[in-house]
Amino acid sequence: MSIEIKVPVLPESVADATIATWHVQPGEQVTRDQNLVDIETDKVVLEVVAPEDGSISEFLFQEGDTVLGEQVIAKFVAGAVAGQEVTKAEASAPAVTQADSDETNDALSPSVRRLIAEHNLDASKIKGTGVGGRITKEDVEAFAKSAPAAAKTATAPVAPLAGRSEKRVPMTRLRKTIATRLLEAKNSTAMLTTFNEVNMKPIMDIRKQYQDIFEKRHGIRLGFMSFYIKAVTEALKRFPEVNASIDGDDIVYHNYFDISIAVSTPRGLVTPVLRDTDTMSLAEIELAVRELAIKGRDGKLSVADMTGGNFTVTNGGVFGSLMSTPILNLPQSAILGMHAIKDRPMAVNGQVEILPMMYLALSYDHRIIDGRESVGFLVAIKDFLEDPTRLLLDL
Repeated sequence: MSIEIKVPVLPESVADATIATWHVQPGEQVTRDQNLVDIETDKVVLEVVAPEDGSISEFLFQEGDTVLGEQVIAKFVAGAVAGQEVTKAEASAPAVTQADSDETNDALSPSVRRLIAEHNLDASKIKGTGVGGRITKEDVEAFAKSAPAAAKTATAPVAPLAGRSEKRVPMTRLRKTIATRLLEAKNSTAMLTTFNEVNMKPIMDIRKQYQDIFEKRHGIRLGFMSFYIKAVTEALKRFPEVNASIDGDDIVYHNYFDISIAVSTPRGLVTPVLRDTDTMSLAEIELAVRELAIKGRDGKLSVADMTGGNFTVTNGGVFGSLMSTPILNLPQSAILGMHAIKDRPMAVNGQVEILPMMYLALSYDHRIIDGRESVGFLVAIKDFLEDPTRLLLDL
């Protein structure tokens, strides 16, 4: 029985998609629900799985091709092919010859080629564990870890006379979308950034005192992000202009609190959303943030995870950033940048003390948020973080 393999229904905001990686070859036997192909949109990567045990008989689109929602991209034949079993076990298959292996390595998927290029590796030296000796991303990562010296050697010039070289890698759909949106934010808004600094010692003392108890009770470590999110949520309640957005000639005030969190993934920076943060406890926030981070790392974020959000929090401090000016995440009107916590000498009651200080940066759209609101909002966050008791007492 022949079955059509189609692109999933795309959200209204997504016009088309790209065939990113075929994980199987025509004629290769697969099992029900096995991932056949990754389809990349502007926001997320969608997986299309096998509807039944069987095999793909024909590709209608190749890797890199642009496709539309519900478009047929392959023909699938249900059931086992004569003489073959519908299993993924290939241990009993004939050994792959070197010529076959070389031919397979020449047909690397775009994601594998990008990973090999990023590590400056020689594809011919990587042993593929995929079907037919095909090299997978896991093979590349394992090879890079096991042969760091070889990777470093590959980055060095072969010889002084060999000349300079360069590589050209196509931008992914996500990277192109990020570039377009950032440029749009710079060109279509009156963006301004204001700064402040916060003493993180009170929160660090709380974490030190209750870390073990918190982890035993909730099964997750007490981090800084939950305090950031709670402080932002309470500040948004007091300054509704920061929680608003511009729609044409109207200002839309949101009476709910959905916070986007900037997450760095192998594909680029994404901003999944924590919804109704005003109803969440510190533990619930930490668990939700971890779940979104894992899904982002594994490419499992859904369109629903990425849709919406009234305000964004980005923490460049995890990478060592001391200060930055974050760019708005349209159509939102403000974004808060957190940075590295550094010990610095500070004047306290006429005395010099060494305190763990962190810079805060609030970028906002001056068309909707005035200086009074922006500064007041940032000071409110500072007050909440320097005196966390205020978060509990709603002060």
